[in-house]
Amino acid sequence: MSPREVIVVGYGMAGARLAEEIRRRDPAAERVALTVLGAEPHPAYNRVLLSSVVAGTMRGESIVLHAPGWAEDNAVDLRLDARVAGIDRSARAVTLADGTTLGYDALVLATGATAWVPPVDGLRTDDGSPAQGVVPFRTMADCARIVDAARPGAPVAVLGGGLLGIEAARGLAGRGCLVTVVHPVAHLMERQLDQDAGRVLARHLSTLGIEFRLGANACGYVPGDGLKLDDGGHVQADLVVVSAGVRADTTLAAAAGIAVDRGIVVDDALRTSDPRVHAIGDCAQHPGTVAGVVQPAWEQAAVLADLLTGTDVSARYRGTPVVTRLKARDVDLAALGDVHARDGHDGAEVVCLTDAARGRYAKLAIREERVAGAILLGVPDAAAMIIQHFDHGIPVPDDRLALLLGRAMPRGAPVAASPADLPAGAVVCRCNSVSKARLVAAWRAGATDAAALASATRATTGCGGCRDAVLGIAEWLSATS
Repeated sequence: MSPREVIVVGYGMAGARLAEEIRRRDPAAERVALTVLGAEPHPAYNRVLLSSVVAGTMRGESIVLHAPGWAEDNAVDLRLDARVAGIDRSARAVTLADGTTLGYDALVLATGATAWVPPVDGLRTDDGSPAQGVVPFRTMADCARIVDAARPGAPVAVLGGGLLGIEAARGLAGRGCLVTVVHPVAHLMERQLDQDAGRVLARHLSTLGIEFRLGANACGYVPGDGLKLDDGGHVQADLVVVSAGVRADTTLAAAAGIAVDRGIVVDDALRTSDPRVHAIGDCAQHPGTVAGVVQPAWEQAAVLADLLTGTDVSARYRGTPVVTRLKARDVDLAALGDVHARDGHDGAEVVCLTDAARGRYAKLAIREERVAGAILLGVPDAAAMIIQHFDHGIPVPDDRLALLLGRAMPRGAPVAASPADLPAGAVVCRCNSVSKARLVAAWRAGATDAAALASATRATTGCGGCRDAVLGIAEWLSATS
């Protein structure tokens, strides 16, 4: 029997990961003949780490996901700079912009999302492209333009005080730019932080040279001058970096008559309204998914690879509990679960600690003796311990304060920051579901440093938030071997 023809539209993080997962299950291409279509002219890269490229702590080539020859070595028909013009569901075919038509048995849309540029006068030209000096922060090409324009002492405005906006602002400030963040909400990162945490974060970032205009909207832009604000203020800017959110790219799906809402609507099998068409990643809308983070996309890729290869036809995606990590130098921030919980509401017990002068804020929300949510700014030991509780559903200790300080021993199964005491099943890299046991096994198989462990297990190749933990385990293994 000939293999199924599977086409993946999109060679970003989700599409690349799905291709890997399919070949992990079907290395000889006996069950799936795989074609991947990438709109960008270069290989897939880790979009999560673009802020590190802006900051200058990583080079663009170091965040590429696949080495040259990967597609040939893995029997993947990879086509770069290949834009899909349309989908003919009745003929089960896609047509490329150059007129090429490709047939499929199953189609996967991994088209991602596009940067949203607010409708501010002057930000776009008449043809809809960004105006001179305006760069959205979404792609590798955007990142290169930002780095080229960043000059020490140059005034830069970052439009948007969400996660990516803060990461971009910190990176540009580290390059010596005079950075001002303009955000329409009264506190930063309102999706991940409560008001008190947002204030502490802003105060800490201000000590690193970043200024803020909170609760203000941009209402106009003049190239070479800057932004006009709706409160009458003005922000001088030679460069405006736009990080005001993204919109799921549903264009192809909608044109093909597939059901879309905020994204392409999918069920637990990642099927769209057409059962031969699937969607994963930022373009997909599933009740258990938070857009803009990598872990759901990669968990979806694993489920869909099981289904498409027939490895596990009962596999289903039920949603992902997300831990958000801010990747910015001199800032250690994790947010998870119900960050807006209030003490006594909906059965929540909430404990908070604030040390604004030192840039520290800790909030722990508990329901039924389990971690329901947390905000952990400037308390890395507590963050490591609380995330372990959250991931494994471990009952919290009676001494809640000790847990917030990173000093508690939980009931039942000990969790510790020390690699020696960490349980074998503890998840070290959440993005790739890599446990301590898997890292130890990879070490014993010959991956005897942090870089080799990353290559063998993918740990650290997602958001990068587990890099210190992986390095610590590598050092512990080296010392004990």
